[in-house]
Formats: sequence, structure tokens, C-alpha cells
Amino acid sequence: MQTAKRLEHINEYYFSQKLREIDEMNRQGRQVINLGIGSPDLPPHPNVIRVLHEESAKPHTHAYQSYKGSPVLRQAIARWYQQHYGVQLNADSEILPLIGSKEGIVHLCMTYLDEGDIALIPNPGYPTYRSAVLLAGAQCVEYRLSEQQGWAPDFEELEKFDLSRVKMMWVNYPHMPTGQNADIHLFENLVAFGKKYSVLICHDNPYSFILNDDPVSLLQVPGAQDVVVELNSLSKSQNMAGWRVGMLCGAHERINDVLRFKSNMDSGMFLPVQLAAAAALELSPDWYTTVNEVYAARRLKAFELLDLLGCKYRKEQVGLFVWAAVPNNYKDGFELSDKVLHHANVFITPGGIFGSEGNGYVRVSLCSSEQKLEEAIKRIEKVL
Repeated sequence: MQTAKRLEHINEYYFSQKLREIDEMNRQGRQVINLGIGSPDLPPHPNVIRVLHEESAKPHTHAYQSYKGSPVLRQAIARWYQQHYGVQLNADSEILPLIGSKEGIVHLCMTYLDEGDIALIPNPGYPTYRSAVLLAGAQCVEYRLSEQQGWAPDFEELEKFDLSRVKMMWVNYPHMPTGQNADIHLFENLVAFGKKYSVLICHDNPYSFILNDDPVSLLQVPGAQDVVVELNSLSKSQNMAGWRVGMLCGAHERINDVLRFKSNMDSGMFLPVQLAAAAALELSPDWYTTVNEVYAARRLKAFELLDLLGCKYRKEQVGLFVWAAVPNNYKDGFELSDKVLHHANVFITPGGIFGSEGNGYVRVSLCSSEQKLEEAIKRIEKVL
């Protein structure tokens, strides 16, 4: 049976393929150290697990839930945005809990994009933006990000495009994979661009608390809700990746639009998970400090590993990864990644999976212990 045309240009996710290769190497006894995927290896706060346990034991918490999510979770999200970003949101109308923010990327594309529409996507950038746009039947146009430009869009270059069919622009700061931090001046320019060309600016914001002293939301810009929606997540900052809890924030019109699609896709999130997520959002700033102390120590080990490989990187980058330029004696990040994998049994991500502008880079995840990073360094020293 033939697959639908919408899958013609959609490939299996790179990490899905690569994990099979790594699994096969492990079956051969290679014991690969995976420094590729950004899945936090630390647990959530004990209070979060306690709430899940207690609420799951109650007999009335197992029914279908509201499509808009529990009021308890929405109110916790509103308080979290107010406390950490200084953004005031109406918990009843401007917040939509999601089963992970990744589904929100697809929901937004399916809600707003038709065949013939164009969405601007970053190069390098998260591959799911492209996949979601194509699944919606629309066309992707890349905008180039470069180290020389501070990994920010070149708006003069963007305005040379034919923007008449552009309905959506995907942005992501702190940026993945480059670790470029958010900048309020950049955010102001994005809002101005969206208003000038009637483009919906979709901001994916899951990394703002990781190794970052100044979390910023695009919704902080005055008038942003006219053209901005923001996705956020508990996967990274609360160590809840497998729990699948995210959120969409924006004007009530946008929330209602997306709800028309989402309500046909699922029947709500398990209530105890929502209540535990609300507890996670109420954690004190000490939680983020403690988590970031762990990541800061790991980042030093990642720097040591990259120095060993002769890579160049910026120490100021934030988020769950370290992004680094490969030495000139390698054709690209794929060549370096393959060499390290097959000779040292250590996997680091080639930057080219995030777009052509990432070809000369690799990315190291901080989601492995210092001990594993030290072992990876020892293995690489042996083969070099």
C-alpha cells in the first residue's frame, strides 16, 4: 500500500535512525557513549513525583480531561510566566497545555498553513519545523543563520524575499543547536517584522532556563501578542522530557484557533501528570540553580572533549548543548562524528542534520554524567 503524498519529502527522524545503529553497536559489545540527544538524565524534583503518585492513587483522576487542560495547570503556567518572564497571561484564554511542545509545532502548522503557503524556517534549526510545515502541505523557505551574524536572522536579506505568501516564521531563542542566547533587541525586530508583513512569529522557547541567568520570552515585547505565539516546555528545565508536558501561549484568538485542531487529535492529558506539572512550575529558583550547577560542571568536560578534537566554540552559549566548529582537516561534522563513533565508540551529533549551515559543526549534549564525559575523553585520547 502506498503512503500518502504528504510523506514524500518526510524522512525518518535522524536520531531514530542513528539510535538503531548505536543499538547494533551495543549488541556487538561496543558500549557506545551517546552524547547526542538532549534528553535530561536527571529526575524531576521529589515533590513532583510525590504529587504524581498521590494523585494517581485517587479514584476520580483517571477520566478524560478538558481539552483546554486543568485550570490548576493553566494557572500555574500563568504564575510561572509572570514570575520568571514578567509576562501577564490570562489563564483561562491565553494558555493551552500541550502533550509536549513538539505536538504544538505540528498543531500550529496544521492550523494556519494551506497548500501554497510559505513558512520561514531557520538554517540551522530544529528539523521538526521543516517536517511539520511539509506535513501541512505548505512550502519551507530557509533563512540563513551564521556565526558571523550572531546566529540571528538577517532582516535586510529576509526583506529581499517575496514575502507575499509567507504566513509563518519559526524562531527559537535560546537557539538550538547553536546555543545563541535570546536578545530583547532581536525580539523587538522579530515583532516588527511580523507586524510589517502580517507573518505569525512562532517562538519555540524550551531552553531559556538552562545555563542562563536571564530567561526571556518573546511575549515580553510590547504588542507581541498581535503576531506572536510561544511554545514552552517542562522537558528541559524541569527534567520531565518523558512526561510530555508543554504549553502554547498567545492571544486568545490564536489559542482558540489551535484548539479547533488539537481537540480533534487527543482527549486531554492525564490529570495527575497535569497536577504534578503544576507543582514543578511552583518550584523555587533554587531548583534551577541546582540543576544548572550540574550542567555547568558537565559543560567544562564538554569543552575539554572538544579541545581534544581541535574544535572551536563560544563559552558564552547557553542551553543543553555545546556547539563547536570542526577543524579544517575534516570535510564536515559528519566526518568527525563518524570517526569518533567508529573509532572511540562515542557519539556526538553532526551539525549538518540541522541544515546546510551546520555542516561545519558538531554538537555535544550535556545530558550525560561527568563520569561518562570523562570516559568519552579517555576513549578519544586513545584513538587520537
